[in-house]
Amino acid sequence: MLSRPRSTIAQAARVFATISLAAAVAVAGSVTAFAQGVPVVRDAEIEALVRDYARPIFRAAGLANDGIDIVLVNDSSFNAFVIGRRMFINTGALMTAETPNEIIGVIAHEAGHIAGGHQQKLRDQLERAKTMAIIATLLGAGAIVAGATTNSRGLAGAGMGVAAGGGEMAQRSILAYQRTEEITADRSAITYLNATGQSGMGMLKTFNRFQSALSLSGAHVDPYRISHPMPRDRIANLEVLVKQSPNVDKLDPPTLQQRHDMMRVKIAVYMEGQATAARLMQKMRGSMAAQYGDAQSTYLHGSIPAALTKTDALIKAQPQNAYFQELRGDILMKANRPKDAADAYTKAVSLDPARSGLLPISLGQALMAVGTPDSLRKAVVQINDGLGRDKENSTGYRYLAQAYGELGDIPGAELATAEGHFYSANYKDAKIFAMRAQQRMKRGEPRWVRAQDIINYKSSGKSQ
Repeated sequence: MLSRPRSTIAQAARVFATISLAAAVAVAGSVTAFAQGVPVVRDAEIEALVRDYARPIFRAAGLANDGIDIVLVNDSSFNAFVIGRRMFINTGALMTAETPNEIIGVIAHEAGHIAGGHQQKLRDQLERAKTMAIIATLLGAGAIVAGATTNSRGLAGAGMGVAAGGGEMAQRSILAYQRTEEITADRSAITYLNATGQSGMGMLKTFNRFQSALSLSGAHVDPYRISHPMPRDRIANLEVLVKQSPNVDKLDPPTLQQRHDMMRVKIAVYMEGQATAARLMQKMRGSMAAQYGDAQSTYLHGSIPAALTKTDALIKAQPQNAYFQELRGDILMKANRPKDAADAYTKAVSLDPARSGLLPISLGQALMAVGTPDSLRKAVVQINDGLGRDKENSTGYRYLAQAYGELGDIPGAELATAEGHFYSANYKDAKIFAMRAQQRMKRGEPRWVRAQDIINYKSSGKSQ
């Protein structure tokens, strides 16, 4: 878990980093390299829910066919940002938002950045600002030189002022541009929400939360030195539009709200600790979400038989819920019952409406733990199926390599290891293992060709 800012100034800065575009642009040259420094969270249930939130918004924004990926970040702050065709959402935002509509508003805002091409435009602005700063520096240097040759301290001092003032002007110019783009993305979000028949009240609630956090921090913020409009200004800009919408009072469907509550409880149990999870479950007492959280908490911190009993009760209430079966599989793996776990994961895979690649990989792990030649062959099939749906899952390749190794397929194991290194951006080791795999393969066969692709890959990163 990332550490949280402690000072009031840092808290205020975090408020204004929320729903951010600018920070992403600075590192947009390499999404993979950036992702290596971000604590990414993978969960089939949460990913499916967030994609369901995003699908109609992306359609309204004209992004349905653009292959936008949503990545979950293990960070307790309320934040989201975009890099290229990837949208990053913090688990803190998912857990803090009390309704689906609040997160849907965040997604709509980020979709506005993508649809508006704001990242490329901001890069152009940064280049212009850099030029302004360079010109100002050169003019200042010229004045300093002139002052020195004429023995005029005043002129030399003015030269230093020109250089410093030029940098300040460039900085203010870029920040003003960013604030304009944030306002544009806010307005685009309202357009998408209206087009999909959803309320914008979740966005207003989010900005009111930011305003309250800023007030409580006690920090003074210069509105001209931040990249986002002040929360009160964003509220003023949007309030009329939101309240004029025919959807202003529209609530989220109860089934969607239940899935949202279960997501919040899951994040609390697995990432925020027992005390936070207990407080949240207390607020949801008697609900399916609270029962789900109790079963998960018991699995992590309590009795395995009790966790299994609680999970079986959930399955009885919702027999078509793939993620209850997934939890059952997790519990049985912890109980060292891999065959029974494989049965539960098999049901989870068959019930999963989102066809997540994560569930077949979990099934493959259970089959590997069974340990027979037949179960190992089945594990290879399942893990390959999962990787076919989720090809950048570097962990999945490690399990695949192990399964191939136990079956005696050494070139397959080495190629899977190469793939794992490749999708972890460790290109040097990826090439080494790909070359080793090729030595045992027939030239031109599909696996040999894939190994050759890795060997020939050219990266702009340092790890090649």
